[in-house]
Amino acid sequence: MQDFLHTWASAAHTSLGFFWMALWAFILGYALSGFIQVFVSKERMHAAMGKADGKSVAIATFFGFISSSCSFSALATSKSIFQKGASFVAAIAFLLASTNLVIELGIVISVFLGWQFVVGEYAGGILLILLCWLLIAIIKPQALTQEARERLGDASDEGHEQGEGFMQRLRSAEHWARAGKQYGMEWKMVWKDVTIGFTIAGIIAAFVPDSFFSTLFVGVGSTEEAGFFTLLQEVLVGPVAAFLTFIGSMGNIPLAALLFGKGVSFAGVMAFIFSDLVVFPVLRINARYYGWKMSFFILFLLFTALVIASLSLHYIFDFLDLLPEVGKQDITTRTFFAIDYTFWLNMAFLGISGILLYLGFVKGKNLMQHGEMAPKSALMERIMSVLAYVSYVWLIGGIGLYLLG
Repeated sequence: MQDFLHTWASAAHTSLGFFWMALWAFILGYALSGFIQVFVSKERMHAAMGKADGKSVAIATFFGFISSSCSFSALATSKSIFQKGASFVAAIAFLLASTNLVIELGIVISVFLGWQFVVGEYAGGILLILLCWLLIAIIKPQALTQEARERLGDASDEGHEQGEGFMQRLRSAEHWARAGKQYGMEWKMVWKDVTIGFTIAGIIAAFVPDSFFSTLFVGVGSTEEAGFFTLLQEVLVGPVAAFLTFIGSMGNIPLAALLFGKGVSFAGVMAFIFSDLVVFPVLRINARYYGWKMSFFILFLLFTALVIASLSLHYIFDFLDLLPEVGKQDITTRTFFAIDYTFWLNMAFLGISGILLYLGFVKGKNLMQHGEMAPKSALMERIMSVLAYVSYVWLIGGIGLYLLG
């Protein structure tokens, strides 16, 4: 019993330490996301993406880049632009860009995993888009696409933005209030995923032995260089591990760092990070939008692309001698709470967070915030809420034990 209580305390301390490491990065990322979404106009976006050509894909990728990293928001927006006339290729490009190329994700990855994974995330995001474009061109799913459009029906033009210049928006107090409110909404969309993700990361770090990872990921712990089939196995298992956690990409980053620290290859970790769009909640939402046939086709498309992209990145980085050393970065051994640069960054960005929330929910309390979200399962939301609150109880109890010694 004493060992369990000690491990519980260690798990809670590690979870909060992980979150403390990333707090300033979350605030910076979501602040930038809110600013971009409010101050950068998306006028005529839908009309510019109607063709399956390079220009449409590039525009979709750009608008995905300046969008939110929340998977559910990305699903809803990609559905909306497809419904309003964007090509299927452009809709997929937007979906992948808005979950893999966004600024906030790169910032958090840099905190936990280092610059190689940031480069891998952005290069991999572009590679995923190109691979999906190629697969769609080869398979030519016109019948599925037409069926999905008919299922969605015609889109309303209600709520389309009217032309306002960037400087005009920047001088508007209302737009600053909207940016503050959007910042708050970003947190509202991900708080459950982040809470559960960081709690699970601490539990895994404290309770799960290295032998488990050696069994799950063949080759982990070996001193020999991983061969192709070992890498392929890890790349295939990465999405399975992500599927079991069903947590969004931002909450999965500390888990990815743990996997890398335990010896999982660069390819396997990248596959795990890329897997936020091949989990069951996403499959179900796509089925509600487009039907099950199209949903499974999107699953096949994304899964195939992430496997090829992860392996390709591994070998490209290996050729360029840029692969990070597996197992060298053990984030569980870091000193989390000290008066260092992380402390001062967190203090500064907590102040910025307070200003943004004041602008959004005090100054802008009467503003309506428009933004489409995917239709979440009421049951899944209840489960996630319960798990989040259980996580808080677990963390409070564990920190209490940790302080008691």
